[in-house]
Amino acid sequence: MSDADIVKDFLVESYENLDRLDRELVGLEKHPEDRDALASVFRTIHTIKGNCGFLGFSKLEKVAHVGESLLTLLRDGKLLLSPEITTALLSMVDAVRQMLSQIGSTGQDGDAEYPELIETLTRLQSRASGAAKSAPPKAAAPAAGPAPAVPLGQAVPPPPVEAPPAPRPTPLKPPVAIEATANAHPSEAPAAGESRGRDAAPETIRVGVNLLDKLMTLVGELVLARNQLLQFSNTLEDANLQTVSQRMNLIATELQEEVMKTRMQPIGNIWNQFPRTVRDVALGCGKEVSIEMEGKETELDKTIIEAIKDPLTHLVRNAVDHGIELPEVRVQSGKPRAGRLILRAFHEGGQVNIEISDDGAGLNVHRIRQKAVERGLITSDQSARMPDREIFNLIFLPGFSTAEKVTNVSGRGVGMDVVKTNVEKIGGTVDIQSTAGQGTTVRVKIPLTLAIIPALIVTCAGDRYAIPQVSLVELVRLEAEQAGAGIELVHGAPVYRLRGRLLPLVYLARELRVDGSAGKATDQAINIVVLQADARQFGLVVDAINDTEEIVVKPLRKQLKSIKTFAGASIMGDGKIALILDVMGVAQRAGVVGETRDRALEEAIAASAVTTAKEKQTFLLFHGPDQARMAVPLDTLARLEEMPHSQVERAGTQLVAQYRGRILPLVRLAALVEERRERRRYKAPDQTAPLQVLVCNHEGHRVGLVVERIVDIVEDTAEVKYPASRKGIQCSAVIQDKVTELIDVPAILKAANVQFDLQHAEVSH
Repeated sequence: MSDADIVKDFLVESYENLDRLDRELVGLEKHPEDRDALASVFRTIHTIKGNCGFLGFSKLEKVAHVGESLLTLLRDGKLLLSPEITTALLSMVDAVRQMLSQIGSTGQDGDAEYPELIETLTRLQSRASGAAKSAPPKAAAPAAGPAPAVPLGQAVPPPPVEAPPAPRPTPLKPPVAIEATANAHPSEAPAAGESRGRDAAPETIRVGVNLLDKLMTLVGELVLARNQLLQFSNTLEDANLQTVSQRMNLIATELQEEVMKTRMQPIGNIWNQFPRTVRDVALGCGKEVSIEMEGKETELDKTIIEAIKDPLTHLVRNAVDHGIELPEVRVQSGKPRAGRLILRAFHEGGQVNIEISDDGAGLNVHRIRQKAVERGLITSDQSARMPDREIFNLIFLPGFSTAEKVTNVSGRGVGMDVVKTNVEKIGGTVDIQSTAGQGTTVRVKIPLTLAIIPALIVTCAGDRYAIPQVSLVELVRLEAEQAGAGIELVHGAPVYRLRGRLLPLVYLARELRVDGSAGKATDQAINIVVLQADARQFGLVVDAINDTEEIVVKPLRKQLKSIKTFAGASIMGDGKIALILDVMGVAQRAGVVGETRDRALEEAIAASAVTTAKEKQTFLLFHGPDQARMAVPLDTLARLEEMPHSQVERAGTQLVAQYRGRILPLVRLAALVEERRERRRYKAPDQTAPLQVLVCNHEGHRVGLVVERIVDIVEDTAEVKYPASRKGIQCSAVIQDKVTELIDVPAILKAANVQFDLQHAEVSH
């Protein structure tokens, strides 16, 4: 093995060791009596020191040696770990990491000598000297682990009780700890410095990331070839070819799944650095913060892992700096002195959900509103109408900050917009929720992988386009007769009322400036793909919806990367190219979601939605006595029934019917509603026609209201109202452009003196 390979392996193993040192030192600060953890930390730094000495990195060896000497005193119980010592040892880890970076780029450990760090570590060791002189002598005991090497240059002298010098380590062998593996879990990997037996070799092997990338590329090409073979075999009636193609499909699918597993890494790989981050930020802010992590084993593609590392780090730092209060403030609020930061990760719906929650003061919604108005992002009227959730999301705008002063952590108005941008680049979304005095939760949703994704294939102007399924909400098809009446215009923008909510429509042909048929002919059916972008839904109108399939994502050339409408391309089964739509880019291009948002359409839609929710009701229309047009709110009814007259019986003076195993009291509306003109004699109903019964809910009971004829179920605001002119009627209102009487169900039932206790008797068969 060449010297370059030895150095490369040294760097890889040392970086792994340093990451573990960060975690273990922060953990030791909470449990300084943990002897096993202290011994592990000592072995780790001893291994680094010994290896760098063999390779000739003298400056790195000097710093590591001083740290090792301090750890020896801690390990032997001559010093007790304190926050000051922990900070010094973490600073040593940072210095070693910087020198490793220099070795990786230049082959040398740099020019820095770190005199202040060495002086601090030496001073901390001296605290054990006085204790050693005053303590009674102890019998020499065998060392618990390898002893520190002989000091170099101006390094501190060894502690009073010193084991024999450790022998020079043998030349480094290629480490066999895996870097990316499908089966091994991080906790199963052997610790640095521990002997790795031959039994572990067949299970773990270090594989270069570039090799994995090439392998994934080849699998992608195989998937494309598989799709083409399947499409070709389906056009030929050749049983042998179809058998081979199906076998090829099975093997390619299984190979694809296994290769993708090799790229999957637990999110704990990046979470492990956060205890150190939280400690450093909290120390700098004068706060006490504990961190809890759930779902560390949740796996993601390594590309996604790298993409979200910085955004998550910023969210964690922001939660400690902005979210969690000072200990004194928390105590005054009735909270524990130490704040809690909770990280959660879990799979849901083909995505990974990550939550960063704190129990701090929460976002100051009034302050955010004020800042947004001051900066001209929104008007005062808009601010008053916007819900808190939209106000919270203003913090993701570029340059937005509510910090009173600039610190080394935050206050410059940068960071949150970068978080949002980086997450959206990989097809993810960010949402924030906050409650004053209770805390804030940021939710990040991201795809599992970017290499091979499920997508919906659509057609527009004869070309096929792929829409990532992660953004798909539902599909809607409007037949020709529905399209004309279903699509409305709000401020000149087309919308469709989907289940009482206005859905903005975007015509793909118009946005791409191609000659598509969608939106031109009013006598044709319309296909709407409902998509989610930035917590907003919109409908993408396309010519045709084909099918869903797994596609291999091919990046666009750099000349086309500036086009936000497309996220990449894929080769379909017939060998032709299909462009992958960037849902967020399409939404921004169409103005549904914008970097500087035009809120006119949004406000109109929101106002319409509020009107719909507050004023529109669903009514059941029916004919009452003398063909009177009457109605009742549909939500007061349980069911609509038709009953033959033979089913009606009497219980004393009460009309009843056996209904769903119970006795249902019946009330004839015609016998109770007061006639508008002169009093009429009650006329018995036609015994040949079935009874039209409205089964009503009233005070936890059910009663059947017999009417003349059920007409329709309609939706209307019933804005124009007129006082009732007779008993049993609540009011008159204009529904569907006709005056309609709204019946007063409680008044009618009271007048009928219904015996509800009959219902409690079950009908025996």
